[in-house]
Amino acid sequence: MASHFADRLYEVVRTKKTSLIVGLDPVYSRLPAAIRGHRAMNDEFDAAAAVDAIFDFCTQVMRIFAPMVPAVKINIAYFEKYLWEGTETYYNLITEADDLGLEVIGDVKRGDIGHTAEQYAAAHLENPEMAGLEDTLAPDAITISSYTGSDGIEPFAAMADKQGKGVFVLVRTSNPSAGAVQDFADADGMRMYEKVAEVVAGIANKDERIGECGYSNIGMVVGGTAPEVTTALRDKYDKVWFLVPGYGSQGASGADCVRFCKPDGSGALISASRSIIYAYEKPKYKEQFGDDWKRCIEQAVIDAKVDLANAMQTLL
Repeated sequence: MASHFADRLYEVVRTKKTSLIVGLDPVYSRLPAAIRGHRAMNDEFDAAAAVDAIFDFCTQVMRIFAPMVPAVKINIAYFEKYLWEGTETYYNLITEADDLGLEVIGDVKRGDIGHTAEQYAAAHLENPEMAGLEDTLAPDAITISSYTGSDGIEPFAAMADKQGKGVFVLVRTSNPSAGAVQDFADADGMRMYEKVAEVVAGIANKDERIGECGYSNIGMVVGGTAPEVTTALRDKYDKVWFLVPGYGSQGASGADCVRFCKPDGSGALISASRSIIYAYEKPKYKEQFGDDWKRCIEQAVIDAKVDLANAMQTLL
């Protein structure tokens, strides 16, 4: 397996024939009744019981989609809610995902400068060598904030270089109010997200960060819900992988999202979370599979892959 993060992504996206990845945003109250009803996991106000249920759900979900998609994005917020119990579960899931052959993106959105940024980078990207933590893995890549500028990106990029890992920097997010800040333009008409992308590219395009596939290990997060910006960023920053949230529950279509892909299908990871992991709540899947929640999720992954593949055909 390639040791450069971008090369690993390129290989696994080509092998799985899709840019789709699945995000884990587990909420106890939305877990399948079969899990919530288990006698050891039926109390959402008991931290141990709740995280056991969430871990069980997430591992079963990953086993469903691992053969079909290249990566999983695990949102740490849904685990930090449970403090040390949840944090342990987050890292246990990383190991489970690695065993399944998935590239693992830790959606942690950390951001700071100097020594603090270095410590965040070590916590979230460095595989620990300390006694007692030898079997613990950090993610293959993480998301970080861009608000502090290059001083807040370089420490994470340096750790990613050292560990053979990746970083995705927030550039243009998928939430409805993002444009109020991120589309704000200066006197020359340059929007804030465009300036952030320029700063990220200056770090990403350094020769030592470019893999054999031609992509950098430093990427950008740009939401699929703002399709008017997609084509320009893809064309301008051809060495960058884009992590694209917003597909599915947030309203972005396949056509909105695949604009980040190059004609060979590389260059973008299109993330769907709630629309897949809670597919068993949707009438169309319940009608097909009843209470078989695993079949519902499996079919939702298949449907999303087909939708993105069809969208790609319109670009060719």
